[in-house]
Amino acid sequence: MDTDLSRCAEGKPNNGSTEKKSFRDSATKPDLQSPAGQTGTVSEWKEMETEQEDSISAKSKPLGAPVINEYADAQLHNLVRRMYQRTALYKRKLTEGEISSPEPSPPTGKPTAASSMQESNSKLKKEPNCGVLCCKFQKVPLREHLKRFRIPSSIDAHTDRLYLLWLLLVTVAYNWNCWLIPLRLVFPYQTPNNTCYWLVIDIVCDCIYLCDMLLIQPRLQFVKGGEIIVESNELKRHYRNSTKFQLDVASIMPFDVFYLFFGFNPIFRTNRILKYTSFLEFNHHLESLMNKAYVYRIIRTTGYLLFILHINACIYYCASKYEGIGTTKWVYNGEGNKYLRCFYWAVRSLITIGGLPEPQTSFEIIFQLLNFFCGVFVFSSLIGQMRDIIGASTASQNNFRVCMDHTIAYMNNYSIPQRVQNRVRAWFEYTWDSQRILDESGFLESLPTTMQLSITIDMNFSILNKVDLFKGCDTQMIYDMLLKLKSTIYLPGDFVCKKGEIGREMYIIKQGEIQVLGGPDGAQVLVTLKAGTVFGEISLLATGGGSRRTADVVAHGFANLLTLDKKTLQEILQHYPDSKKLLMKKARVLLKQKGKATETTPPRKGLACLFPSKKETPKIFQAFLRGPGKADFGRLFTLKREQAAQKENENSKGEGKGEEYEDKGRELAEKTLDRDKCRASPPTAEEMPPLTRKAVLPRGTSHQSLIISMAPSTQVGEEVLTVEVKEKAEQ
Repeated sequence: MDTDLSRCAEGKPNNGSTEKKSFRDSATKPDLQSPAGQTGTVSEWKEMETEQEDSISAKSKPLGAPVINEYADAQLHNLVRRMYQRTALYKRKLTEGEISSPEPSPPTGKPTAASSMQESNSKLKKEPNCGVLCCKFQKVPLREHLKRFRIPSSIDAHTDRLYLLWLLLVTVAYNWNCWLIPLRLVFPYQTPNNTCYWLVIDIVCDCIYLCDMLLIQPRLQFVKGGEIIVESNELKRHYRNSTKFQLDVASIMPFDVFYLFFGFNPIFRTNRILKYTSFLEFNHHLESLMNKAYVYRIIRTTGYLLFILHINACIYYCASKYEGIGTTKWVYNGEGNKYLRCFYWAVRSLITIGGLPEPQTSFEIIFQLLNFFCGVFVFSSLIGQMRDIIGASTASQNNFRVCMDHTIAYMNNYSIPQRVQNRVRAWFEYTWDSQRILDESGFLESLPTTMQLSITIDMNFSILNKVDLFKGCDTQMIYDMLLKLKSTIYLPGDFVCKKGEIGREMYIIKQGEIQVLGGPDGAQVLVTLKAGTVFGEISLLATGGGSRRTADVVAHGFANLLTLDKKTLQEILQHYPDSKKLLMKKARVLLKQKGKATETTPPRKGLACLFPSKKETPKIFQAFLRGPGKADFGRLFTLKREQAAQKENENSKGEGKGEEYEDKGRELAEKTLDRDKCRASPPTAEEMPPLTRKAVLPRGTSHQSLIISMAPSTQVGEEVLTVEVKEKAEQ
C-alpha cells in the first residue's frame, strides 16, 4: 500500500508486485547480516529512516513532474509521510522489544550466533495466531531470572535497607548459636533422636555465615580520604585487611569435622560466637533508623541481662552435675523442669535476692562467693547503663522543666500578675507538646549550613514559593530567606500586629489560624487566615520608614508563625540587585491595589444610619467641579472689591495716582492667573487672538454683572486684565 501511494504521488503506474514487495522489505526490515542491524540503537534506526524518507521524497518529486491539482498532491504526500511514520513507529517498537536494556548491548564474539538468535525470535513473533490452543510462548532463559536477583557490585551500608535485612538474618543466626550452644552443651536436650534437626539448623546458620563472608562483606563501601570507594577490587582488599575478616574466618572454621572422632558434641561450635561484629553493626544501624532509639536500647540491655542469667543457669546445672544432683540441699535436686529451676536459682543468686540454701562444701562456698561477686558487678553495670539510657531519653524534657521552673521563680520574685504567669505556663506547655524543643533556631544552628538549608527547604519552601511578591525571584535568594526565618508561637488572643503600627515584618502561618479584625468597634472578624497563608509582605519593601498596618491581626487559638524582618531582607537583597528591582516593581503594584481596596466610606453613626447614603457624584460633574471656574470665584469677588476701591481712590486723589492702582490691580490679576496656570493650563498669549476677550459671570441674585476683559499690552508677550462691575437694567 505504501508503494502504491508513493507511485500515485509520483504520477507513475504500478509495474508489478515483485518491486512492491522488495521496496516494503527494505523499508520495514533491518539488515540482520550487518553489525549495525545486530547492535544498532534506536537513534541509528531513526537516521536510517530519515535517509529512506529523504530518498523516497526525492523520488516522489522528480524534476519536471506535472502537477494537476496542488491540493490533491499535497494530501497524497502527507498521507505517504504518515504511512512511513507509522512504519517507523512499529519498527522501533519491535527493536526495543528485542533489546533487554535501553543501552546498546556490547558486541559479542560470535555475531553469527546472535544473528541466528534474532532470526529465531523474529520468526517466532511472525507466526500467525491460530487460536488459543496453538499459540506459542517464548520462555525466558534462566540467566534473565538470575540477573534480577544479582547482588550489586557495591553496597552502601548506611542507606541500603536490604543490607539491614541481611544483617537481621545474620543476627538471628548469631543469637541461635549464642543461646543454644551452652544449653545443648550442659542440659540433656540434645538426644540421638533429635540430632538430625539440630544438625540441619547448624548447617543453615553456617551457610548464612559463609554467604555473609564471601558475598556481602567484600562489597561494602568505605570512605578513604573523604572519597567513597566503590571499586570491587579495592573493596575486597579492604575487607581482607580488616579485623572483621579475621574474626569471620575464625567463626566459620569447620571444627565440626571432629564429630567423626568425638561424637556430636556442641562444644566444637563455640567458635561461632566470634561473629559478634555483625551483631553490633546491626544494633548501630537499627538505632540510627528508629524514631525512639532508647526503646530499643532498653530492650537490648534487658536481653543482655537475660543472657547473663541464662549462662549462670547453665553453669549452676553444670556445678550440680559435678557435685551430684540431689546430693546436698544447695545443688539442683532433679525435680521439675531442669532449665526453669536452674534459671530461678540464677536469678535469686545473681541479683542477690537471698533466701537460698547455705552451701556446705568448699566447692559450693567458693562457687557461691564468685557468683555473688560477679552478680554485684554485672548487675550494677547493667543498672548504670539502664539509668544512662533513660536519662538520655528524657534529657530534653528535663531541660524543659528546669527552664520552666527558673522562669516561674523569676516571675514570682518580681511579683508578676498571676494572669501573665498563667499565659507563660501555657506557652511553655504548648511549645513542648508541639515541637518537643523550646528553641528550634538554636538546634538548627548546631548543624552545617547545607543541612540547615535542606531542612528548611523541606519545611517551608513550598509555603514561601507561593507568595506572589517573591514569584520570579532568584531561587538562591529564596534559600537565603529560608535560613533567616524565625519561628514564633502565639497564644490565643495575642495580637500579631495592631492597626496603625509600623510594619517591619512579614508573617507566614505555619500552624494554626489568624483572624483579621475590623468594623466600627474593631471586633468584627473580617477574614480568617489558615496555615500556608502569608500576610504583611508589602511592608517589607515600603519606602520612607515603612507602611502602617491597616487592621488588627489576632491569633485564633495557638498559632505558629514564621517571621522575616525588613532589615534582614534588605541585607539579602544587596547581593541580588535584579531581584530587588523586581520586588520593588511588584511592591508598587500591590500597594496601588491595596490602596484601591481600602478606599471605603467611614462608618455612619447615630441617626444617620436611618437614612440611605448619598450616591457618588458622576465623574463628568466631578471634572466640571474641579475646573478653574468654581475654584476662582472667591478670588474674582475679592478682585472686584479691590477694583471698586481703586475707582473711589481715583475719584478722590486724581488722575495721577489712578495709574498706580491700575498697575496694582493688574499685578494682582496676573498673580491670580499664574496660580491658575498651576492647576489648569490655559492657552498662552500667542495662541489667543489679539481681540479683547470678555466673560460675564452672574453674581447670585443681585442686579450687578462682573465683566472681565483681556487686552494686549504695548509690551510684547503681556496683556492687561480689566474687571468691571455694571448694573443690570431693571425690567
